[in-house]
Amino acid sequence: MSAAAAEHPCDDEPETLLETANRLMEQLPGHRVEIIGGLVTVAPPPDGPHAKALTTLMVPFLSAGLHGEESNVLQGIGLWLPSGPEDYVIPDLAIVDADFDEHLIENNCYDPACFRLVLEVTSGNYQTDLRHKVAAYAQAKIPVYVIVDRKHGRVHVLTDPLPAGYDRHEVYAPGQKAPLPTSIGAEVSLDVEELVRAGSPKR
Repeated sequence: MSAAAAEHPCDDEPETLLETANRLMEQLPGHRVEIIGGLVTVAPPPDGPHAKALTTLMVPFLSAGLHGEESNVLQGIGLWLPSGPEDYVIPDLAIVDADFDEHLIENNCYDPACFRLVLEVTSGNYQTDLRHKVAAYAQAKIPVYVIVDRKHGRVHVLTDPLPAGYDRHEVYAPGQKAPLPTSIGAEVSLDVEELVRAGSPKR
């Protein structure tokens, strides 16, 4: 080994997944970059109806008093995953314990133990929310995972996490209310028709 090589052993080392993800976030403003199962995924910026559905979703949580002294309702908070050494996701919406800021792990991501619920509003990459994130959130033992499936006009409520998925998976259609477990800290039911309408693009 030459002296020069000994002095600069890291020059040719490939960047870590976290470094790749952070570089992509800088290069693609507005995109959501995540690492799931050791794979970097990039989602395009959400459209207006996605944002409208997300705001509509916040209303019942806020009305139920879930954003206060015991818990917080937050958008875009990082969640560190146990599925890989650098895995993390950024759910659209989450209900977390009020002391979540004491559970920071790395890369602006927090321990899944402080999450009571995570929620995703689907975009073009809806397969990620309906498949890959189901396993990821279950493995992280997130108690409640809610998916607003804009493509199929449904709301999914998944509870009772297992190592590879959720034991309970309820699907609700427009005209129905989707009740959520009181373990989130309050009684909340989501109006499926209202959410589907809010998330539908105008023709």
